[in-house]
Amino acid sequence: MKNLAALYDRSRVPLYVQVASVMRQRIESGFWGQGDKISTLEELEAEFSVARVTIRQAIELMSDEGLLDAQQGRGTFVSGKPKTDRWVKLGTDLETTVALIRDNVPKRIQIVDHVPAPELTEGEGLAADHYAFLRSVQYKDQVPFSAVSLFLARSIYERDPDRFTHAAALPMVLTMDDVSISHAYQTLTIGVAGPETAEQLGIGLGEPIADCRLVLLDGNDTAIYVANIHYRRECFELKVDLLDHASGVRGGGAQKRRAGRVASRSHAVAKLRPRTVEPAA
Repeated sequence: MKNLAALYDRSRVPLYVQVASVMRQRIESGFWGQGDKISTLEELEAEFSVARVTIRQAIELMSDEGLLDAQQGRGTFVSGKPKTDRWVKLGTDLETTVALIRDNVPKRIQIVDHVPAPELTEGEGLAADHYAFLRSVQYKDQVPFSAVSLFLARSIYERDPDRFTHAAALPMVLTMDDVSISHAYQTLTIGVAGPETAEQLGIGLGEPIADCRLVLLDGNDTAIYVANIHYRRECFELKVDLLDHASGVRGGGAQKRRAGRVASRSHAVAKLRPRTVEPAA
């Protein structure tokens, strides 16, 4: 492809990582199956329009991940498949979100009890006077699945620092009787793993990740909880019923509107038809 160079230049991710991401997707989708011999170095070099050393680096990266096996004189074969276990069902309401993490035991890797306020975008409320910062990694079956950077209002954190160190913060905040939550904003975006996140999650540099931002505002519209959560892509999914509980009403209304349009068309056609006059008895 003539425009590949321009596509590569759009990303700051190393070139071999970009190539490996495409190859990894081919294995995940089944384009290359277990035991299959993949394209030759020459074919990949021509397809991706990169130097052979870049292809070798991409294959080496995927070999380290257990996905490819380069055999001298025979070629490169698919030796594994990326694990896909989308058990993290991101909630679309606060209750579901809390239920997802209530029993999680985070591994805290950094705690700073006094940091500047996080950057808040328009609509995310007012900054608290002081914040504590807690960075953690969460695991399932000893495999990391999310990395969390949390800014927690210091007035909240100071109530039980030890417990906040060893348990998920969100359920604790919501059980505080004197703390009212006026808004809970959740934003989901798709990103790529930088060096720090890749190291924490045990994934390749530049791999796609799901970025979730959760901001809780108290009754004074103060942002008391600001979390940036990075999920491994293979364990994450968001499933939403686009027809909510009121769908029956809207659906019925839509059916009525359709019926009305049909009736209107029928009426219009009827007006255009000549009337048949029955003979008088």
